[in-house]
Amino acid sequence: MFPKKIALLTDSCSDLASEVKEQNHIYTVPLRILCSDGEYLDGVNIRNTDIYKRLKADELPQTSLPSGEDIGRVFAQIAQAGYDGVIAIMLSSGLSGTYNLVRLIAQECVNMEVRVFDSLSGSLGMGMTLLQLAEDIRQGMEWQELVEVRTPQLIAGTNPFFSVDTLEYLRKGGRIGKVTATAGTLLQIKPLLSFAPDGQLTSVAKVRGRNQVMDRLVKLAVDACGDHKRYNLAVANGGAPAEMELLRSKLMAALPHYDHIWEGEIDGTLSVYIGDGILGTAVQLLD
Repeated sequence: MFPKKIALLTDSCSDLASEVKEQNHIYTVPLRILCSDGEYLDGVNIRNTDIYKRLKADELPQTSLPSGEDIGRVFAQIAQAGYDGVIAIMLSSGLSGTYNLVRLIAQECVNMEVRVFDSLSGSLGMGMTLLQLAEDIRQGMEWQELVEVRTPQLIAGTNPFFSVDTLEYLRKGGRIGKVTATAGTLLQIKPLLSFAPDGQLTSVAKVRGRNQVMDRLVKLAVDACGDHKRYNLAVANGGAPAEMELLRSKLMAALPHYDHIWEGEIDGTLSVYIGDGILGTAVQLLD
């Protein structure tokens, strides 16, 4: 028998608001953030604004995997709530060992079917994949189709793009991936990043000045959408909410036939590596 009552599981890098997770039966394991004054749980007792303050004070926090105890506790919580199936969408294995750790612990679950997926993405891509899966579950899509067809399709068809003001924190944190460091601070050169097929960060464009950032992010999403007729959109920000609203309107005008448009705020863990002033777009292909 395939599972009938299905929950979703993710880590704190999906950056979904608590009320959104509650409405969509999404459970979360928090990554840990190690600061000069102790250890914190991402999204629980430390948020992006605190990270920004620490970075500006020349402190560089470190991030760490969720604890095995926290992961086991969440699996137990899901089982106690009566679920017999779990689909887990975790932070890219190109950035973190979280996916592998959750996959190993999931093998110990004997009272639920668990499938763990590498999102090959971060915040935006993870969040919109989870929200589309939540809708699919509400509409009655069954376990076999969800885990064998739909989830791989969504992961492969999700294309996130985001701007960073500086590559300094990525370089210091050892998460530079395939990104080429740009000595462009004085010229106001802003790198735009995405995820390579192996889940590492990669440069996709460089623009001069923040005014060009939004237009290029929209163009990247339009190009990724191509001739597809069904798609979801998402926008995100880290410390730039007003600019995100303008970006949202530009994206909706360029790609008006979306099924959904979602928005999010990049929280603690990823802020350690990319700082503030972040803007992002994503398109998720559905056909």
